Amino acid sequence: MSVLKRILGGGDESIRRARRPQELAASRGRAATEGLDWLGWRPGPRAPLLYRLLLGIGEFVLYRVCAIRVEIEGREHLPAGGYILAGALHRSWIDPLIVLRALPREPRPWFLGSAATAFDKRWKERLLHHTGGMLPVWRGGADIDVHVRAARAVVDEGAVLALFIEGAIVGPPDRVHPGIRSGSGLLALRTQAPIVPFALAGAGELYRGKRIVVRILPPVRVEQLLDDEWPGQPPAPNTRDELRLARRLARALAERIDAQMEELVARTVDAPDHTRRWRWLTRLLR
Repeated sequence: MSVLKRILGGGDESIRRARRPQELAASRGRAATEGLDWLGWRPGPRAPLLYRLLLGIGEFVLYRVCAIRVEIEGREHLPAGGYILAGALHRSWIDPLIVLRALPREPRPWFLGSAATAFDKRWKERLLHHTGGMLPVWRGGADIDVHVRAARAVVDEGAVLALFIEGAIVGPPDRVHPGIRSGSGLLALRTQAPIVPFALAGAGELYRGKRIVVRILPPVRVEQLLDDEWPGQPPAPNTRDELRLARRLARALAERIDAQMEELVARTVDAPDHTRRWRWLTRLLR
């Protein structure tokens, strides 16, 4: 359970009230299933029609009506599929939508996300189940193997496993949260998939016309990130050596993204006298 908590981190109020899986199930009136058990089908790279339709509507609202401006660099670095997208900074509800904006429609990304946040309304859970794109985590729920199986399924199917490495909407506005959790590193170790660092700046405060900048970095392998600390093969699962390397791997990802942040953040800052209309967008889906 201590390892699972590091996958996404943070803490929703609903999770504080119901920490055990049985309590979660009782609070929802149904089983608090996770990962592939909840999804019930293979998390493949295809983008179904309903998904494309809803994404098109969402993009029209965000980027035409709300005039959110997103600058994207580095798309040429994206592999064909079967990789981990390791993203930061995670500062807003809009961040997963920025990932969808930056990546091609196919292969589609799948997010490991907080079920308590995404399933606060039954219609949202049903919609996500039909369209796909999410593999839910109930913090304090199943063991890590459930989420490793889900991550491997995404990679093996040639889709994209999208992770926000900080684990929650938390941290300073210009650098990765210093208390970064080890979940992203652990999943990278277990899957051995290529890792694409994804630097995102400017989403902490939203208003009409806000600028957000994304930089997609070249893919790297686990052994490249760990360098001299790589032992030549993955450590045995659920050992101290594995957890130590997972922490170092997550930190190495944070360092790569941090190296981009000063420049990217500066490009998103408007002048103090800039008119900030529709600032309620910051709290829209929180």
